[in-house]
Amino acid sequence: MTVAHQGLPGLLDTEAIRKDFPILHREIHDGRKLVYLDNAATSQTPRQVLDVLSEYYEQHNANVHRGVHVLAEEATALYEGSRDKVAAFINAPSRDEVIFTKNASESLNLVANMLGWADEPYRVDADTEIVITEMEHHSNIVPWQLLSQRTGAKLKWFGLTDDGRLDLSDIDEIITEKTKIVSFTLVSNLLGTVNPVEKIVRRAQQVGALVLIDASQAAPHMPLDVQALQADFVAFTGHKMCGPTGIGVLWGRQELLEDLPPFLGGGEMIETVSMHSSTYAPAPHKFEAGTPPISQAIGLGAAVDYLSSIGMEKIAAHEHAITEYAVERLLQVPDLRIIGPASAEDRGAAISFTLGDIHPHDVGQVLDEQGIAVRVGHHCARPVCLRYGIPATTRASFYLYSTPAEVDALVNGLEHVRNFFG
Repeated sequence: MTVAHQGLPGLLDTEAIRKDFPILHREIHDGRKLVYLDNAATSQTPRQVLDVLSEYYEQHNANVHRGVHVLAEEATALYEGSRDKVAAFINAPSRDEVIFTKNASESLNLVANMLGWADEPYRVDADTEIVITEMEHHSNIVPWQLLSQRTGAKLKWFGLTDDGRLDLSDIDEIITEKTKIVSFTLVSNLLGTVNPVEKIVRRAQQVGALVLIDASQAAPHMPLDVQALQADFVAFTGHKMCGPTGIGVLWGRQELLEDLPPFLGGGEMIETVSMHSSTYAPAPHKFEAGTPPISQAIGLGAAVDYLSSIGMEKIAAHEHAITEYAVERLLQVPDLRIIGPASAEDRGAAISFTLGDIHPHDVGQVLDEQGIAVRVGHHCARPVCLRYGIPATTRASFYLYSTPAEVDALVNGLEHVRNFFG
């Protein structure tokens, strides 16, 4: 994909890219052009992925793995081919380390349950500790609360600084010899903060703790190399990266997947079954009980192809330019307060803000009437809102098809909101 220069350095040729996304050409509310700025919740899907999904259902639809007829063999090849694509996309050492789930939430719950049922040295129990952070999505808080309640393990977390970053000043006191697992987000879905992975992983490794990284807001936006991260597990989801809903990924180190127990029992994840006991298939099938999300995984493979054809480095550069421009423009809006880093450096493409004493739900509703789609609420990160003493935020989030003109539309829309509420 060629790079266009639209006044900002590093921009992609968004005019060409947007032709791949039919929904971006919609008009809503009496002919207003859609301005889609809710990509941190769900990205849009290009024709290339839609075509693959349509072809699968029209030509290859069947259950996978055990069938010997043509359709079953074709479906299996497509499904397992997507595993190969995802493994290459994240630089996994082995395709067998890629587990398909229905979303990142399930991936995170999978790890939490495995550790709760595991034997030593991985077992989480009353003598151990779990470490998370105050900026996590609820999907990386609640599973650990449940595990803590069930096992008696102590749940600890890193707090936040006033500028929306992790407070790691007491890292040696938070991550201790009792810590079994450190689970944290690579990029905050509310604050946009990109976290210092290396420092956290290094401390966890010093005490022998496992590391799980939630990369849901990273995998769509930047190159993701699980080997470079040096984590033990990485989770992300398909619907934020041009793929369909209903598909997520858990990557885990091979030796861990071999040692840890399965989360769900049923078909496909077994080796042998008797009325007295069962043995399990090797990973990844050990963790994929029942009929998997076949078409969704195939769609994710197509999304990986699409993103790779553009280049994740180019996508990251484009989003950085858009985010830098958006931060600059938003800070010019009277009474607007960015929650999180007020700089484009070391931050992702999601910007949350408040606008004076206007409730975010009112901001979002008035923007929607102008055709501008943003997200309002606490974004499944309520502890962050509590930390900064706010009920909720308005969040604008950008992607590879976002344009400077859409940032301008947002800023103009916010001026309309201010005028509307006097």
